[in-house]
Amino acid sequence: MTTTDIHDLALRSIRVLIADLVQQFNGGHPGGAMDMAAIGIALWKYTLQFSVNDPDYFNRDRFVLSNGHTCLFQYVFQHLVGYKHMTMDMLKTYHSTDPNSFCPGHPEIEIPGIEITTGALGQGITNAVGLAIAAKNLGATYNKEDFPVVSNHTFCMVGDACLQEGVTLEAISLAGHLGLNNLTVMYDNNQITCDGSVDLTNTEDINAKFNACNWDVIEVFNGSEDIDAIVAALAKSKTNKKPTLVNIHTRIGIGSNVEGQAAAHGAAFGQAEVDRLHQINDFPVEQKYHIPQPVYDFFSDIPAKGDAIKAQWEELLHNYTQKYPREGEELLRRIKGELPDNWESLIPETLPESATASRKASGLVFNPVAKEVNSFIVGTADLSPSVNMMWDKKSDFQNPNIQTACGQNGSYKGRYIHYGIREHAMAAISNGIAAYSKGTFIPVTSTFFMFYLYAAPAVRYGALSELQVIHVATHDSIGTGEDGPTHQPIALAALYRSMPNLLYIRPADNEEVAGAWKIAINAKNKVSILSLSRQTLTQYPQYSKRNEVAKGAYIFKDIENPQISIIGVGPEMKFAFDAAQKLNEQGIRTRLISFPCQTLFEKQSLEYKRKILQRGRIPTVVVEAYAPNGWERYATAGISMHSFGKSLPGAACYDFFGFNGDVIADEVKAYFKAVQEQPELMWEFQDLNTKGE
Repeated sequence: MTTTDIHDLALRSIRVLIADLVQQFNGGHPGGAMDMAAIGIALWKYTLQFSVNDPDYFNRDRFVLSNGHTCLFQYVFQHLVGYKHMTMDMLKTYHSTDPNSFCPGHPEIEIPGIEITTGALGQGITNAVGLAIAAKNLGATYNKEDFPVVSNHTFCMVGDACLQEGVTLEAISLAGHLGLNNLTVMYDNNQITCDGSVDLTNTEDINAKFNACNWDVIEVFNGSEDIDAIVAALAKSKTNKKPTLVNIHTRIGIGSNVEGQAAAHGAAFGQAEVDRLHQINDFPVEQKYHIPQPVYDFFSDIPAKGDAIKAQWEELLHNYTQKYPREGEELLRRIKGELPDNWESLIPETLPESATASRKASGLVFNPVAKEVNSFIVGTADLSPSVNMMWDKKSDFQNPNIQTACGQNGSYKGRYIHYGIREHAMAAISNGIAAYSKGTFIPVTSTFFMFYLYAAPAVRYGALSELQVIHVATHDSIGTGEDGPTHQPIALAALYRSMPNLLYIRPADNEEVAGAWKIAINAKNKVSILSLSRQTLTQYPQYSKRNEVAKGAYIFKDIENPQISIIGVGPEMKFAFDAAQKLNEQGIRTRLISFPCQTLFEKQSLEYKRKILQRGRIPTVVVEAYAPNGWERYATAGISMHSFGKSLPGAACYDFFGFNGDVIADEVKAYFKAVQEQPELMWEFQDLNTKGE
């Protein structure tokens, strides 16, 4: 059988199989997966360097399916090239009721051979930029002449819809600026989205758009058939000096009676049409879920090729470690996902006892660690002077061919990334960096807390993918002041406190900042958000305990036989502390609790939680200048926010909304007396703060 013949047979077999799989449970996305079959052959047969028998082989090429609804494209090719988990029976679980299926409706990172979870369009291409950054940095750090121990390439598949998402433009702009020539994006250009043809909403020149963003563009016009042209384009992309878009024109639902139409996008064709597809492609109607043996034979060399590629790299790595033992030891540690044993000793044992903004304390705690441990790659969305993440003599991750007008230059070896004003892309790129190989990098992002609302979809995907990413969120309260309600994140904490697999930590002073950083750095497979103040905070060295932060909440200032508890959170601890002190002076025995992290508190024993809260025995009032949602689980009443904030100086803003120790003491005292008269009030969460409504 000639190459042309086997290509033709493979294309026909793959398309019919996809139609069968979607029809089986009458759901899924057949059209794009069918039109990309030629791209799949070009990729998995002729281009990708990977190991079927070790999907996590470190120097493998990375492939990301950004248009994740076409996931059958990836699953079918995993089956054809011999991934052990992707049997034909497993393929048939697509859209089934099987909870153990390896064929979910969008690719998920826990499946062998899937680099990262994708689904929301635009996330995957942005993740791919992160994967390319990770490889660039590792290569610049460890490669030596004749020892290219990190040499992999990142390939990403996108569709028309991915290129319409705003985060995609953020990502391609930064990738072009950085000159990431180890990144190839393949565009399944079928000109169809859910609603109809792309020209309903888009008539832009995609090639010109990428060229303007400093990308090379290669065009393939018969992308549903011309495998050789795609192979040549992918090979050329690996030699380019810029990131490359391969614009591959395809026909969605090729061969079906809805070819080229939106109807081919996200629905089964119907059994009669699937039967017709069998017939026109020379397969018996009754022969479902079938790949001819010659097609299996065509891909049968892939496992052995992968074994050879991996063995060759392992030999290279062994020789590298012999010649460069210091770098080799460090690289091997990072490949294992480990930090140096002494990293915790880099955190200062003592911190200032004078009033300090927690954003500043964060830098004092973390920057000595970041300076010495190159597993950390740190970035900011154009807020370096505000977020305090720059360590002494830090080096920027930067395109070495660019000399900036401001004189801040760098190289691919640098570990400080200027993301520009691209909060969403910053978080999604960091997910890609973290996914390169878990633990090899711990990416850290930073911006104002309010702007993590822009980044929220990517923060969520990091948590969903069980990636370790640390987000440093400064200016986290109404104490931000004159920037006004546009910058005062009243409701955002409720979102992140409710998000699974995410630690939202709001420290009250410097010691708790140190504890928060220790938790975040140790939190493997979790996303952490450190919520920090712009304004200076009173320090409580005699009460605050950095190691107690790991419990989520602890007794900050105790009193014998308490009658009421006040919970202080983050910057509002001062008001809680002052109120508790006044109430104690007035004879109401008041205990003070610090509560930096609800998620960590939930992991404690029932006995511990009962000890801290004493629910049902005494009332508890939480003091936090955020929306009260969620605190009813822990408190019986709250001094909270019910508006978006106010443009006033920070201290005046707090006063305007009633955050003042004397005012709070009066409110709590009145509530305490009401509870004495009506104990049932403890079971009905009371909003005590009416200021500023």
